[in-house]
Amino acid sequence: MPAVVVRKFLVQVEEIFHEGGPHAARPLKRGAVVAVIANPFAGRYVEEITGFMEDLKPLGLDMARRLIDAIGEGGQAIEGYGKGAIVGAAGELEHGALWHNPGGYAMRELLGNAKAIVPSTKKVGGPGTRIDIPITHINASYVRSHFDAIEIGIADAPRGDEMAVILAMTTGARVHARVGGHCAPAKKGAAGVRWTPEYPR
Repeated sequence: MPAVVVRKFLVQVEEIFHEGGPHAARPLKRGAVVAVIANPFAGRYVEEITGFMEDLKPLGLDMARRLIDAIGEGGQAIEGYGKGAIVGAAGELEHGALWHNPGGYAMRELLGNAKAIVPSTKKVGGPGTRIDIPITHINASYVRSHFDAIEIGIADAPRGDEMAVILAMTTGARVHARVGGHCAPAKKGAAGVRWTPEYPR
């Protein structure tokens, strides 16, 4: 498979103190990292593309480390995650699906073998296209307080022969989460879908 060629990285982190209610005892941090890479399959149909997933694995680990470092509290502080891709117009949606494995497993590995599936989205679009990256809890997908999304995009990417691959992480629940549901696991190692008891009302 071709080498992974990166044109640029973008890392963004926001810190949320309140959303009109009381100030949070611990502000929520939400971050994303984007790598704009050459799409080796742009402009033509290629039947066998799965080998490129293996080539993308080091990039996934690099991006996950960059984002953990930018959030600045260490991997143990991360409670939510998600991933996505924007494929340039000369590519196809399936090229974005190549990011599922290397992006998701990179975050799981660096976050202590997180248990929950990493939510994902992808689309085809030109420079300036924005995308909402879905977020769920890293160890229990049904923890309602952590359902979120991070919007991101880059003004000059992706060009037609590029892809923008994205990882996102958060340090906790929405800052004023109060709609019930399962509560976050009290410890790592919980199995990845549901968690009880009920979130406090």
